[in-house]
Formats: sequence, structure tokens, C-alpha cells
Amino acid sequence: MQGLHLTADLHDCRCDPAWLTDAEALLAACEQAVAQVGLKAVDRLTHSFPGTLAGAGGVTAAVLLAESHLCLHTWPEQRAVTLDVYVCNHSADHGAAARQLLLTLEALFSAAQVQRHALRRGTLPAPAGDTGSAA
Repeated sequence: MQGLHLTADLHDCRCDPAWLTDAEALLAACEQAVAQVGLKAVDRLTHSFPGTLAGAGGVTAAVLLAESHLCLHTWPEQRAVTLDVYVCNHSADHGAAARQLLLTLEALFSAAQVQRHALRRGTLPAPAGDTGSAA
């Protein structure tokens, strides 16, 4: 279950507005990016939200991966996107592919500001008093 969880919050996206509202086009771009970095898509899902007085509705797109998942949410009225990529490293280290996937999707939205976070998951801390050396 050890893996890498990456998130990015994109602000002031300068992309074509369709990338923030067209669920099917966005999902196709996600699936293409997944394949390009060598990860394996096993399922997909989108949801389009209705527009409001503030403007067009956003979308959620998710790609389930053999290695875990990719999910993104758009807020067209704020020209913002959140990205979430998690890969398990059970059979191999997929960290480089996850980082490239995140960067590829960030480039699609051409954000003026990006906040990134990375979290190593599934690694247990050493027990208290354990120095890691063999006796």
C-alpha cells in the first residue's frame, strides 16, 4: 500500500474555457496523459455540474488506475482546478509517472498560480527505540 499522493491547486487558468466545462474532452485528455506516462486506466467516470448565476458548471473527472487513481475538479467561474494523483508502489515505483502525469495535466490548464503538495502514504514510522540496526 505504500505510494505517492500528489495534489495541485491551479488558479487563474488561462486555458480554453472548454477544458473547464467539457467533461468528455477533459476525460479523454486525462486518459491520453495516463497512457503517455505508462500507467494503466481500468475505469473512468465524469460528472457535469449545472451552471449557476456565476456561470457555467464545472466537472469532475476520475480515472481509476491499476496503480490507484487520478481525479480532477474544475471551477470555471473561478478559472480554477484541483488535481489529485495517487499511485501505489506495490509492484514497482510509480512515483516518476505520477509526477509526470500531474505536470502534463497542469500544462493543459496553463495556470498562473499552482500550489503543489506531495504525501508519502503507507509507510509506518519505526517503533520507538528502533534505530534500524541489526544486533
